[in-house]
Amino acid sequence: MKKFLALFAGLTAITFCEAQSTYTLEQMLDSARQNNIALRDAQYDLEAARQQRKEAFTKFFPSISGIGAWFNADKGMAKMDVNPAEMITPELGATLATVFPVEALAALSNPISMSMMKNGTIAGVNATQPIFAGGQIVNGNRLAKVGEEVANLQMQLTENEMELTTQQYFWQIISLQEKLKTIGAVEAMLNDIHKDVDVAVRAGLAMRNDLLQVELRQNEVESQRLKLNNGLSLVRLLLAQYCGLHDTAFSLIPNTDDVAMLPIKENHEQALLGTAEYQLLDKQVEAAKLQRNIAVGQNLPSVAVGAGYNYHNLMENDRTFAMVYATVSVPISDWWGGSHAIKRKRIEYQKALDQQQDKSELLQIRMQHAWNNVIEARQQLDITQRSIEQAEENLRLNRDYYRAGTIKMSDLLEAQLLCQQVHDSYTDAFADYQNKVLEYKQAVGASE
Repeated sequence: MKKFLALFAGLTAITFCEAQSTYTLEQMLDSARQNNIALRDAQYDLEAARQQRKEAFTKFFPSISGIGAWFNADKGMAKMDVNPAEMITPELGATLATVFPVEALAALSNPISMSMMKNGTIAGVNATQPIFAGGQIVNGNRLAKVGEEVANLQMQLTENEMELTTQQYFWQIISLQEKLKTIGAVEAMLNDIHKDVDVAVRAGLAMRNDLLQVELRQNEVESQRLKLNNGLSLVRLLLAQYCGLHDTAFSLIPNTDDVAMLPIKENHEQALLGTAEYQLLDKQVEAAKLQRNIAVGQNLPSVAVGAGYNYHNLMENDRTFAMVYATVSVPISDWWGGSHAIKRKRIEYQKALDQQQDKSELLQIRMQHAWNNVIEARQQLDITQRSIEQAEENLRLNRDYYRAGTIKMSDLLEAQLLCQQVHDSYTDAFADYQNKVLEYKQAVGASE
């Protein structure tokens, strides 16, 4: 345990040509929470869903509308001819003859043409309150609330994805940094071997072929260093972009106090109910049910009451009046198509129920798979930890055997290569175990 902790602790001593910032995993996660674009988009979606819920709530209140219009026609829109003689009875005519002169009575026998509403102004304010709308308003508000809850769950999943991706990049960089440390140790060892072999060749105690083998191995290690540096530079760029960092010349410090503890295995059937994925399935079923209810409501009568205050001057006089009214709307012609819409929504509701059952089973399988990965990763870590001690001891013995002249240089270099591979395998296993633990915790919905 002390050896691999010291191995990781040595990462803090890495130096570069220019001053570098150093970050821990928690610092990178904090930066990603503030700057990650995917998480920011999820927050926008949540806020949009929240506004949609507030918009739906306004449907409970009266809708108020105002209207205003002015017109000027080339002639009156209402025109009629009136013949007064047709409305005068003989008795009335005899009475009028005693009052009006003969000329006035003669004028009453001619038709009179009347024209109205050639121009005018109309204005009014009306408020309409829905009384019954087939449950569309109530169910619409419930559906909007479900949409907000779905957006919140989606943001949780985005946060999980952000945390997992950040950690994967983090441990990938740590692994590459550690492999560079291993390369440095290998280069130092090969330099020592090269000096020893060079002296032995000059003294005639070793063949020049041994020296060439060491130099070839040094070239190979130098090539590995170039590839590691290129890979490290690329992953740094990816992590910086993902976390919103402008500084790409940084190093990372792992928490190496101890290996992550083996998590407690949850009851997967119970843990399922607390996962964001299952809750999304539950919301999908609820949304399908509400949409079915809305489809039913669209084919029911709707009742509303209203009140208004209006003004017009259509009859050349200013007139104002208030009124109250009630409306009933029955979608008679829509019942035929509406019946099919209701059936379609019922099918979609049943489909949502089936998907909930199917995906719930898959989520439990995912939990078990994640647990198996944790156990396997921990076992691999233990194996590589034991292998480090064995590989280092094997290298020490082979170096002594070579100095004693009992083995060839190729055997010593093979032992050195094996030791390097074991150290690299350990760093990979360490990083993989950290990621597998997080994947399991997210799969069962466990909080950190």
